[in-house]
Formats: sequence, C-alpha cells, structure tokens
Amino acid sequence: MFDSIGWGEIIVLGLAALFIFGPDRLPTLAKDAAQGLKKVREMVTGARGQLQDSLGDDFDQLRDLDLRKYHPKTFIRDQLMGDDGPVVTRGSGRTSATAAVAGTAAVAGASALSRAGAPRDRSQPAPYDTDAT
Repeated sequence: MFDSIGWGEIIVLGLAALFIFGPDRLPTLAKDAAQGLKKVREMVTGARGQLQDSLGDDFDQLRDLDLRKYHPKTFIRDQLMGDDGPVVTRGSGRTSATAAVAGTAAVAGASALSRAGAPRDRSQPAPYDTDAT
C-alpha cells in the first residue's frame, strides 16, 4: 500500500496530523478512518459476492485473469517483442520470420562493415529505410 512512501514520510505525516488535529481529536479520527476502511472492505466483499452470483462459473475464470499483463507498458512490449510464430508467404518456401531474420542479418552485417572503417561510396545516395519513416 505504501510502496512509494518510506517510513520517514509516514512519521512526518503522523506528526503533521497530530499538530493539525491535536492530541484530543486524533484518536477519534483514527477510529473513524478504521470504521470507514472496514465499510469499504465490506462493500467490496459484497460486490464480489454479487458478481460471483451473477457470473456463476465464469467468475472462476475472471479470478484467474492476470491484469498485470494488460498494463499498457507490458501489453505494448509483448505486442512489439512477442513471438508471433512463423507465417508462410505466398510463392516462396520461406516463412516471413525466416526472411525477416535473413534480412536483419544482412543489414546488421552491412552496418557492421560500414562501422568497421570501410568508407561509404559517396557517389551512391545514403542508405534510406522507407519502413522507418
């Protein structure tokens, strides 16, 4: 619950509450906060029970659902970096995954040669990747 707040900040907040509300009202406020939290927990439990009653067997599948994999960063990373498996292209015996790996290896080899000190031929236009723009 307090992942981003350290113990030092919690103590400072407690002292600030003590100075703002005073030592007489602070126990009453803590008791009211605890009762409010208890009511919220009861409402969540009741809502979960109603959801289970209305969904029936589907609620068990919903309970097993891992919502962390639908976090935007995780979802995008899985979509961009995930393995889709090989896709067969028409007319060739190669799969698009094999062609992509071969093309990537060729580009990596060419760029490694250009970085190794071989000067680029200035009479030819600079390399331009239409897919990147």
